[in-house]
Amino acid sequence: ILFFDTLRKRANAMLEHEQAGLPALLNFKSEMILDARQFEQPANYALLRITEVGDKCWDDCVDPTKSPVIVIDPRAGHGPGIGGFKRDSEVGIALHVGHPVYFVIFFAEPCPGQTLADVLAALRGFVEHVAKLHAGHPPVLYGNCQAGWAATLVAAHCGDLAGPVILNGSPLSYWAGEPGVNPMRVTAGLVGGVWLTHFLADLANGQFDGAWLAQGFEALKPGNALWEKYATLFRHIDTEQQRFLDFERWWNGFYRLSGQEMVAIVENLFVGNKLEQGKVRIDAHCIADLTRIGSPLVIFASYGDNITPPHQALGWIPVVYRSTDALKAASQRIVYLTNPHVGHLGIFVSAAVARLEHRAILEHLPEIETLEPGLYEMKIDNPTGDPDCARHQYSVRFEPRRIEDLRFDYPRAAFERVRQVSEWNESVYRTFVSPWVAAMATPWLATSLRWIHPMRTSRYVWSERFMPWMGAFAVLADAVSENRHALSDEHPLMAQERKLTETVSNFWEAARKLRDAAQERTFTTMYGE
Repeated sequence: ILFFDTLRKRANAMLEHEQAGLPALLNFKSEMILDARQFEQPANYALLRITEVGDKCWDDCVDPTKSPVIVIDPRAGHGPGIGGFKRDSEVGIALHVGHPVYFVIFFAEPCPGQTLADVLAALRGFVEHVAKLHAGHPPVLYGNCQAGWAATLVAAHCGDLAGPVILNGSPLSYWAGEPGVNPMRVTAGLVGGVWLTHFLADLANGQFDGAWLAQGFEALKPGNALWEKYATLFRHIDTEQQRFLDFERWWNGFYRLSGQEMVAIVENLFVGNKLEQGKVRIDAHCIADLTRIGSPLVIFASYGDNITPPHQALGWIPVVYRSTDALKAASQRIVYLTNPHVGHLGIFVSAAVARLEHRAILEHLPEIETLEPGLYEMKIDNPTGDPDCARHQYSVRFEPRRIEDLRFDYPRAAFERVRQVSEWNESVYRTFVSPWVAAMATPWLATSLRWIHPMRTSRYVWSERFMPWMGAFAVLADAVSENRHALSDEHPLMAQERKLTETVSNFWEAARKLRDAAQERTFTTMYGE
C-alpha cells in the first residue's frame, strides 16, 4: 500500500511540476540577475545569484575576497537544479567554503530558432557580467555533464575572463570508451547517425523532447530503471520514500531543446567528435580551439560512470596536446581526479562526493592556480573515511603525470565511417524527407507525442487523475502509517525477499550484458574494427 501510494505521489508531483511550468528545483533562495531571453541573441537561459542558505543570508556565508563560482547544470533532457537541489550539493559546498555562488538555469521551452551559438553567447554574457561584478576575481566555471563541454567552449571563447574550469562527468572525447562497458558511443552508428534526431525534432514541430534523452539514459541500465530502484523503495519504504520522491521530481521534469540546436550538438559533438579536433564552429567568426583556454582545468571523472567514463572525460587531452612538453609550452595546467565507483549522477548528486571531492577541489583552487604548467592527478588522502571530515583531517597532493601515458585506444577508423554515413543519411533526409515531415507536423501532433511518450505515461498512469481508484491508496496509506511495524532485516521472510530481488537483478544484468555485446558485434560488423 505504501509503495503504490508513493508512485501515486510521484505522478501527482510530476503533473503539478509541469502545470507550474517546470521551475528550477533549487533548495536555495535566489534572485535573477540576467535573463538571456531578452538578449540580442535570445536563448532560454537565465543567471541567478544565490542569496540565502536556510536562515543565513549572503553576507553570512560569503567571503568577498574569494572568486565567484558559476554552477552550470546539464541541459540533457531534464531541468536545472541537480547541482543545488539539496543542502549537501555543489552549490551548498561552494557557499560553505565561502564563494559567492551564481547558478545558470534554463527554461522548459527554447526560444524560437535558438541555436547552439545563441546558448554559448548567453553563457559568455553571464561570465562577462559576473566578472564585472567581482572585479579582479575571474569566475570559476563549474560545469556538470553536458554543461561541462559548454563551459569548455565558453572558456575557449572568453579568453582571460574565466577562472578555473571544473568539468564534472563531462564528455569531450565522444568516441572513446571501453567495448562492452560504454555502449552509448556506438548507438549513433546503429541508427544511422543524426537523421533520427532531426526526424524526432521535425515531428515535434521543430523541438526535441528531452524525454527521449532520459529514456536513452535509462536504457543503459534497464535493470536499475525497471526493477532495482523500485525494489529498493519497496524494501525500505519507511526510509526511502522522501528521497525517492525528491529525486524523481527532478528526473521526470522533461525539458525541450530546439531541433536546430539538438541536431547541431549530435552532428558536431556526439557523431562528429569535432570538439577535440577543433572543428566546432561557435559563430561566424570563431571556431572552438581548446588550446586557447588559459585557465586551469580540473576534470572529475568516475570509473563507475557508464555515461561519461574517464576515457571520454580525459581522452581529448593527448589529441589536443600531443605531448607533455606541448602542454607545458602552452602554459596550461590540467588537474584530474577520479572516483573508483560512483555513478554518473552521483558525481553531481551524492552528498558524500559533494562533502569530500567537491569541497577538496574548491578549497585547493589557490594551489591549483599556482601549479607549474603540466598534467597532474589530484590525490585525496582521507584516513578517517568520513566525507565530512575537517580540513586538517584530510590532505591533497598533486602528482605529475605524462600525457604520453594518458592514451585510450579505440577504433577511430570505424567511427570515422559512422560520421560519413551520418552525414550522407542526414543530407538525404534534410533534402528529400524533412520538408514533408515538417509540413505535416502540427502543434497538436507535437503535444500528443509528448503526452503519450513512455517516459511520461509510465508515471502518469499511477495518478488518480488517470486511474481514479488510485485515490484509495491515499486513504489506506494514512491508516497503515498510523500503526506501521516493519519486520526486522533478520526475519526469514525478509531474507527471502532479498534473495528474490537479487535473482531478478542478476537476470536484468545478464540481459544487459548480452544486449551490449550484441550491439558491439553488430557495430563491428557494420563499420569494422
